[in-house]
Amino acid sequence: MAKSTYKDAGVDLDLYRQSMARLPRLLHRTYTPRVLSADGGFAGLFQLDFANKLFARNYEDPVLVACTDGVGTKLKVAQVMDQHDTVGIDLVAMSVNDAICCGAEPLFFLDYIAMSHDDPVRLEQLVEGISEGCLQADCSLLGGETAIMPDLYSPGDYDLAGFCIGVAEKNGLLDGTSISEGDHILGLASSGLHSNGYSLARKVVFEKAGLQKETYVESLAQTAGEALLEPTRIYVRAVRSILSHYRVKHVVHGIAHITGGGLFENLERILPPDKHAKINRASWSVPPVFGWIQELGEIDDAEMERVFNMGVGLVFVVSPFYAESIRQQLKDHKIDSWLIGEIVDQPRGVSWEKS
Repeated sequence: MAKSTYKDAGVDLDLYRQSMARLPRLLHRTYTPRVLSADGGFAGLFQLDFANKLFARNYEDPVLVACTDGVGTKLKVAQVMDQHDTVGIDLVAMSVNDAICCGAEPLFFLDYIAMSHDDPVRLEQLVEGISEGCLQADCSLLGGETAIMPDLYSPGDYDLAGFCIGVAEKNGLLDGTSISEGDHILGLASSGLHSNGYSLARKVVFEKAGLQKETYVESLAQTAGEALLEPTRIYVRAVRSILSHYRVKHVVHGIAHITGGGLFENLERILPPDKHAKINRASWSVPPVFGWIQELGEIDDAEMERVFNMGVGLVFVVSPFYAESIRQQLKDHKIDSWLIGEIVDQPRGVSWEKS
């Protein structure tokens, strides 16, 4: 009788080592002086403050902020397209965009990649995207885990999970409690669907409409697959810059990341019990990708607004006196924004402003 091996069970340890050898350069390019060298160790090391006096943070009362998320069924689009170097950006974005809602500076990121079998090239592509996302977020890719599980995943399938740790001064935390009547609500442009609503989007585009990944969509000037694979925008640099600019005045009273549940559900999460957000639906133009999906699927307006971000990926609630200054700073970061509403003294909730 032949002897059993791990390779017979679907895990090739020699190939796995080849995969791991491709990754250090992708981690190292994200490192800052706060990362302590620990190659080959069992954990990543990150010092909270600098020893260098010139760059020391000098925290007074630091609070660690932790976030975790995945990419969801957008991974299926990547697999259909056989393009795996962008969903890593989505993975980073979903966590770091949450962290900045607390006013935190993302420090480092960890990933978990589960695959059906060893595939050094595909793994490298995935981590390439994660590394790029970390560069955009100014955080370090400190480490991760790759699990090969042929009995849990069909050939070619994989899943991603990400974990971000950030830091904020306790007196600088944003929790929405300072939101006041008359505050302006600014909507920051998304780059598209980001990473939410893909179970519906995929069903509509590929099943109901029967489009192929290479089908060219005239109104979008790109293929169906390209439109669905557009990476999530990372807002970290713009938000960090604005919060630093108003470090003393604290004019940003709340930030909401618009993900699953849409604008209404996510904005409501940061409102005090006696504050209500009135939104002007005509204040921004919805990107054509949403109208395309809605038309293909004959989807009701209310369902679209509950599932997708509809062109607004992040929301600021700010002191009205500084709203235009903040919008100009966002423009400097090449992020479009709109004044989309105002806070009123009413029970917590979000509603359309009556014309």
